[in-house]
Amino acid sequence: MAYILCIETSTTVCSVALTRNGEVVAARQENEGNSHANRLTVLTEELFKDSSVNIEMSDIDAVAVSSGPGSYTGLRIGVSTAKGICFALGKQLIAIPSLSILALPVVQSLGSLKNNQDAWYCPMIDARRMEVYAAMYDSGMQQRKETSADIIDSESYAEILNRRKVFFFGNGAAKCKETLTHPNAFFPEDEGPLARNMAKPAAEAWNNRQFEDVAYFEPFYLKDFIATIPKKKIL
Repeated sequence: MAYILCIETSTTVCSVALTRNGEVVAARQENEGNSHANRLTVLTEELFKDSSVNIEMSDIDAVAVSSGPGSYTGLRIGVSTAKGICFALGKQLIAIPSLSILALPVVQSLGSLKNNQDAWYCPMIDARRMEVYAAMYDSGMQQRKETSADIIDSESYAEILNRRKVFFFGNGAAKCKETLTHPNAFFPEDEGPLARNMAKPAAEAWNNRQFEDVAYFEPFYLKDFIATIPKKKIL
C-alpha cells in the first residue's frame, strides 16, 4: 500500500492531494492566482489534518509533482516544495507532466463515448498572448502530438482537424475559442490540472519504480523565463 502526496502548481490553481494505491484519500485546492508560495504549505498542513487522513506526513511513501510545462513561478514553487519534503523525509520523487494531468479527466469523461473514440484531446496551458503549451492525446491517453509552445492562429492544427474531431480545453483554450473555428474543434468545460487527478498516474509510476533524482530534477519549463519590467517606476 503506497501513500503518495501529490502537488500541482502549473497554473493559477494550487492543489494538493493524498492518494493511496491510485485512489484519493483527501484533497485541497485554492485559486487565488499568485499565492502558491504562501498557500502551498498551508494547504498541505490542512490536508493532513483532514478527518479522513489517519497518517502523518512522515508516513507517506513518495511525493508526486507536476513537472511542467506551465507557470514558471508555479512550477518552481511546486518542485522546490516537493524536493524539500523528499529530502527531509527520505522519500521518492515522482514527476508527472502537467498537460497529462489536465487531459486525464477529460479523456475519461469523453473518450468512452462512441462518437469520440477517434477524437484527439488537446490540453492547453496559457503561455502569453496567443501562445499556449499544448499536446494531444487519443482516447487511450497515448500522446499523439509532442508537447510544444504553439502560437495560435486560424490555421493552427488544420491538418489534424481536417481528419478528426479535437477537443481543446484548459486555461489556454479559452483564448483560442474565437480563433479555432474549424467545425471539428470543440471546447468542453474542464476543471484545470488538479492534484487529485494525479492519483492513478502517480500509482503507476510508483508500481513501475519510475522515480526522479531528487538532487538534480528540474521542471520542464519548455521556454526560458522572461522577466517583465514594471510599467511604473518605483522610487
